[in-house]
Amino acid sequence: MCWRSPSTTGRARRSRPPRTSGRCSAMWSSRPSRTRRPWSASRRSAGRCALSSPTYLVLNRYDDEFGEYHRFVEPGSCRLAYVTLPYGVPVLDADSALDLVVVDDLEFDTVLPIARRLVARYGAFDGVVGLSEYDVLTAARLRVALGVPGWRPDFVTAFRDKPRMKELVGAAGLRVPRFCDLDAGTTAEEIVGELGLPVILKPRDGWSSRGVVRADDAAALARALAEVDPAAYECEEYIEGRVLHVDGIRRGGKPHFVSASGYLNTCLDFLDGLPLGSVLLDPGPERDRVTGFADACLDALGLDDGPFHLELFATEQGELVFLEVGLRPGGAEVGFVHRDLFGIDLFGEAFRATLGLPPLKAAEEYDNTPGGGWVSVPEPRPLPCRVVSRTPLLGEVPEVYAEVLPDIGTVFDGTGGYDHIGGRFRLRGVDHATVREAALTVMRTYRVVAEPVPQKQGD
Repeated sequence: MCWRSPSTTGRARRSRPPRTSGRCSAMWSSRPSRTRRPWSASRRSAGRCALSSPTYLVLNRYDDEFGEYHRFVEPGSCRLAYVTLPYGVPVLDADSALDLVVVDDLEFDTVLPIARRLVARYGAFDGVVGLSEYDVLTAARLRVALGVPGWRPDFVTAFRDKPRMKELVGAAGLRVPRFCDLDAGTTAEEIVGELGLPVILKPRDGWSSRGVVRADDAAALARALAEVDPAAYECEEYIEGRVLHVDGIRRGGKPHFVSASGYLNTCLDFLDGLPLGSVLLDPGPERDRVTGFADACLDALGLDDGPFHLELFATEQGELVFLEVGLRPGGAEVGFVHRDLFGIDLFGEAFRATLGLPPLKAAEEYDNTPGGGWVSVPEPRPLPCRVVSRTPLLGEVPEVYAEVLPDIGTVFDGTGGYDHIGGRFRLRGVDHATVREAALTVMRTYRVVAEPVPQKQGD
């Protein structure tokens, strides 16, 4: 079935992939086959918070400051129990934790029995939080299973399932790409007849352009369709235009904080080995129009309180077209740049909004910034490879105020996401044009040199 926006009939991406290896052999896994004894922070922290304090279950896969959840709440105001992947342990405040359980994955079937044991031990949870794109639906399913208030799977699905989000936004009279649901009988010819060419084939619930294919002719589309499960994919018209993203926090159905930025290259380009950049839009009519469009989209999706990362197209004809939205803070350097330039902790605000807690700051307390942005350089090719050299740009490009570079000898294998990559740069400047030119300079001049790592026989 193909769907078109009722408003038009014209033609026209902090979370990284789950890791499987851990660094904390002393911790415990919920898998029944393991015999390691549980290490529990509760033996040190039980009794530190009053029993009447609310208790929250936190699913963690972050290994940086955005996993420091204890910073997001007032000391002694609540009890936090963590279920975390191994590499996330060092950033968690184990001393103040009600409990801390380390698992090999955060799938629903893994976490649910652990959550039930924690409920039996400490009593019912008052909230469940999973800030990553990977975990928002799991957290919603846990709320239902445990009888905890908060977003339900039906609501969260509107921010995960691409056809569903486009249906809701399009039904509000906003422009969305025409798209087709797929089934086993859908042919390339049928899709081309409805959507034209080129078209985009993408996973229904994917993000960061993983699994996305652009097909420029029917033969390429037929080949792509043959390689995927149709039920897990959708196809949509290709929109020619600049890709923008809007990031923020909503409270009471209104923006508590909002920013708008323009991408340099796309998330799909990044997966293909090109740098990805982003530059904040200057205050003014364009920014107001973009954030107003995003606000209307979020109204259509029913988001009253919570974080969002919304992407859209701006065509050469001046039309704004919805692309997709996540119920989470933006990835890559979005959180860091917003912290540094605006003084907002998007992850802290997302944590509190998810639980129905008041904001960390009032809207008027956030800083105004003239311009800023970031550049992410993907893992060097071919993979796997080992870093031989790289060219620091801090002090060389005036607008670069922070950089994260791989150590010499770092081995890349294609699983670094947007965190463990060839280079990360944060920029600030007087306006959009200045920062944009600086970001392009970073893309042109930064070099990371790597040598192939011989693969073992059988790999």
